[in-house]
Amino acid sequence: MNGAGSENFLPPAGARVAVGMSGGVDSSMAAWLLKRRGCEVIGLTMSIWDGTIPLPGGGRSGCFGPGEEGRIAAARRMAERLGIAHHIIRLAPEYRHEVIGYFRRAYLAGRTPNPCARCNREIKCRQLPERARAEGLRFDFFATGHYVRRRDDPATGRCLLLQGRDASKDQSYFLALLDQEQLRSLVLPLGDMRKSEVRALARAAGFSELADGPESQDFVESNDYGWLFEKGELRPGDMVDLAGRWVGRHQGLARYTIGQRKGLGLGGAGEPWYVVALDAERNRVVVGRRQDLVRRRMRVGALNWMALSAAPATPMNILCRIRHRHSAAPGVLRLVSPEASELEVVFNEPQTAITPGQIAVFYKGDTILGAGEIVSAGPD
Repeated sequence: MNGAGSENFLPPAGARVAVGMSGGVDSSMAAWLLKRRGCEVIGLTMSIWDGTIPLPGGGRSGCFGPGEEGRIAAARRMAERLGIAHHIIRLAPEYRHEVIGYFRRAYLAGRTPNPCARCNREIKCRQLPERARAEGLRFDFFATGHYVRRRDDPATGRCLLLQGRDASKDQSYFLALLDQEQLRSLVLPLGDMRKSEVRALARAAGFSELADGPESQDFVESNDYGWLFEKGELRPGDMVDLAGRWVGRHQGLARYTIGQRKGLGLGGAGEPWYVVALDAERNRVVVGRRQDLVRRRMRVGALNWMALSAAPATPMNILCRIRHRHSAAPGVLRLVSPEASELEVVFNEPQTAITPGQIAVFYKGDTILGAGEIVSAGPD
């Protein structure tokens, strides 16, 4: 489907569309679909790695790291095979400030950041197209390979994001911080497709190596985030239980997140320990039992409204996701500050590991109402 008012907007034939290309199957097939549609397509690949941060070896697949050279080469080869122009947009300083800097600040404040949501808002869907235009490239729309749908609401004049048709690959959570200006030019060609269909399409189009290729797993090519911090920032400290009793030592707050069970180094018989809080002021990791992770309430700030123009004045029934792999849970949303800067969500049923710093996304059905950053969990 296409056009305003449909379930997934697609641009008309002849439109000039810039596609953010990573060299993987999703962004490549997004470009292929748009070209087949009759659009004038160009590829944009952002370069965010400049080698100024020492990265230990043995890491995982990710966006930030020396593997970028291979990804750029793959995107360039794909653009050549598609017969489209390809441009490298260098954004290393912006990425260090907006994503790495944000990541560091959040952990040092005792919060668990969401770098992918931050990157999508500040780098992929803002700096990348803005810099491309500043360098003289002309295009009407900017496209990505996310599994999300975008449509216009004629009743309100607002642009909406909807969950992707493939529930197992839906990435609406990661785009929930985009503003209306970004959404108006955004195109999401894969929103109505399943991942299996995209892979099958790649094989049928002669791109089998893409269909069988690996996917990026994280925002950095490393299993350890400690190297992102300056000397002295990531300090070992005490692990304590909820009563403040010492139970062990931690190796720096950035190596832990709420709900974590493995890698704590806490032995002994009985129930396992879980991280239940990060105490940045005293440089402590607070641990407890599984039941200590369960909460019904949370507060959310730094709000971004999408289907709504502002926070609802009266309590509203919603579905809410508190992390990417979380199944949206029913609850009630209500304001707790007169200036509408912070709200409370009370879930119908208790949720596990509500994590300050993570993104909370509010849905009505499969449509995003808005989102924000989790400030605190409980008390119930």
